[in-house]
Amino acid sequence: MDPGYVLGLAARLIAADPDEIAFADTVGVGVPKQVRHLVTEGVKLGKPVGMHFHNTRNTGIANAYEAVASGAVVLDSSVAGIGGCPFAPRATGNICTDDLVYLLHGEGILTGIDLDALLVISEWLEGILERPLEGMVYKAGNFAPVSAAA
Repeated sequence: MDPGYVLGLAARLIAADPDEIAFADTVGVGVPKQVRHLVTEGVKLGKPVGMHFHNTRNTGIANAYEAVASGAVVLDSSVAGIGGCPFAPRATGNICTDDLVYLLHGEGILTGIDLDALLVISEWLEGILERPLEGMVYKAGNFAPVSAAA
C-alpha cells in the first residue's frame, strides 16, 4: 500500500484519541527502509506506534528491529513464530517472540520477558502441536551473554 495513504488514515484516526497507532505487514512484504519511513512519520502523529510483522519473506525480525530503532514502542509477535493469517493466503506466522526477545536483549533493550522461560514454553508448544515450529532460538538455545542483558 502507498505509505502516504496509510499515514493519512492514521492521521484521521487521531481524532478518536486512540492509545496507540499500529501498522501491520500481515503478508510480510515490507523491508526495513519502508518500516523506517512509516514509523518515523507515524511517531510524528503524537501517539505511541506499534508494529505487526509476519516473517513470510524472512524480513520480519529486521523490520521489527528497524521499527524499534525508528521509534516504535509496541511489537506484536507470537511464541515460536506460530500463526498465519486466514485472509492472506501463503502468509506465514507472526515474527517469533523468542527470536525477537533474543535480538532485543542482545542489543540492550529490556523487554521484561524471561527468555529462558519463553524457550521452555516454545519447546512445550512444539510437543503439543507435534511439529517443528518456526522459531530459531528455541531450537539453538539461549546464549549466556544475551540472558545477562535481560
